Amino acid sequence: MDPYQDFEFARLISSVLTLYYFEELSQYQIAEQLGLSTTKVNRLLKQAKQQGMVEIVLRTPFQTIFNLEQQFQKVTGIKKAIIVPGLAESPEATYQQIGRAAANYLLEQIRDGDTICLGGGNGVRSVVQNVGEPGNAANLRVVPALGGVQGRYETDVNNLAAELAQRIGAQSYALHAPAITDSAEERDNLVQLRQVKEVLDIARNAQIAIFGIGAIRPETASFFQFTSLRNDEAKQLISEEQNSGEILAHILDSSGQLSNPAYEQRVVGLGLQELDAIPLSIGIATSEQKVMPVIASIRGGHVKVLVTDEKTARAVLDQYQKVENI
Repeated sequence: MDPYQDFEFARLISSVLTLYYFEELSQYQIAEQLGLSTTKVNRLLKQAKQQGMVEIVLRTPFQTIFNLEQQFQKVTGIKKAIIVPGLAESPEATYQQIGRAAANYLLEQIRDGDTICLGGGNGVRSVVQNVGEPGNAANLRVVPALGGVQGRYETDVNNLAAELAQRIGAQSYALHAPAITDSAEERDNLVQLRQVKEVLDIARNAQIAIFGIGAIRPETASFFQFTSLRNDEAKQLISEEQNSGEILAHILDSSGQLSNPAYEQRVVGLGLQELDAIPLSIGIATSEQKVMPVIASIRGGHVKVLVTDEKTARAVLDQYQKVENI
């Protein structure tokens, strides 16, 4: 069996066992919470016993990863951490592994009438590529959370919104505006256009947000590819020590607050407060470069669910207490 499929199956069994034995939920309650049938819950409980997964403690495969998730949630205070094991041999393979886990979680959360807003980039693309049918959910909408980037079709937010909508049978919207304008005045004029305002209003009322957590160092960070900033602007952002990372093109300091007001006035998309008001926000991150951006995003309260890999998660935990003392 594909080791990644094996991992996702182990995650499902672990969730069922935890809810049943530790949280003492009924099989019906577990089925409701995980979007399963009671028959499947019952079958999974029996299978776990037959395979020796239940004694006094849980002995599911990848249990060290699931324990790491619990530790991560306790230390950082985040609502949920989804951590994939370090099985991949390349960055792209890791992205796909993370994307699969995030896509499975997304499909579990979608309900009738939901609106999903999203950002662009490699992390979101990996999620979209791994999304399947959403079950019985209907009347869904998918909308960009910020403007697009010319010439980046595969990772452009409008393209990703259209592809995700097609995969889950949703209505899609496009935001015909750049992610970052050349001036605050240009941005103010754009957001007043009826076509732009209507799309952003839909995004503001979304139930789910999906976005990548980005680094702004080194200069080759993908953030600079997706925002089309001038070279001098990129160098300035890199040189400012207070800048820790970005989400939806918003530059964050180490505490997760906006660190560059002048730059902020040029972003076409949801503001941080608008993002924070969305009930479920899912952040995607992997690699050593994303450790400080992840910490900033969590400390600022901008991400409720983090999907990452084991190496990145452990690096975040190693640094978290040190950052908390700043």
